[in-house]
Amino acid sequence: MKLYSSMGPNPAVVTMFLAEKGAELPTEKVDLMGGENRQAPYVAKNPAGQLPCLELDDGSHLAEITAICEYLDEKLPGPSLIGATPEERAATRMWVRRIDLNICEPLTSGFRYAEGLPLFQSRMRTIPHAAGDLKELAQEKLTWLDGLMTGKTWVAGERFTLADIMLFCFLQFGATVGQPLNPENKNIVAWFERVKARAGEKAPA
Repeated sequence: MKLYSSMGPNPAVVTMFLAEKGAELPTEKVDLMGGENRQAPYVAKNPAGQLPCLELDDGSHLAEITAICEYLDEKLPGPSLIGATPEERAATRMWVRRIDLNICEPLTSGFRYAEGLPLFQSRMRTIPHAAGDLKELAQEKLTWLDGLMTGKTWVAGERFTLADIMLFCFLQFGATVGQPLNPENKNIVAWFERVKARAGEKAPA
């Protein structure tokens, strides 16, 4: 397998997932800032022009971070970050879906339509007047999640999962583009510090 990666929260999710699995893959960096991901030959691998992208041993390609991580979870040894039972897998997918739709998407779009507008306005449809509302929506859903985190170590309970990795990577990104954590969301802040410490321990030497 080979990973095509770059900067940004989506590639960070797969990188952190691999670290949790104790695995490394041959990786080729794609120049996102220079628009290499929107040009041939990369779009032949991923027509959506997004990153990351996983090249499989048979030469085919997988895109979308959830699909990539679920594939890696099944292919690589070690404890599952999706779940060992139908119930655990369903719960992980529920939380991944909630986090992706309610937090990651508005957070990212809020950035693309504001701070990231000079980079993205020529690459995709942008809606600058929606940026503020999208950022507020992400913060509202984080406050909602904060209430649900009471008494839990990780998003899905006592299991560290893809849901934690996804949320952490996007919140880490948000903090660098004007969308910091709200200190009043004490459960989320404490959870973030736990994941940060864990990520430091799992990072490749």
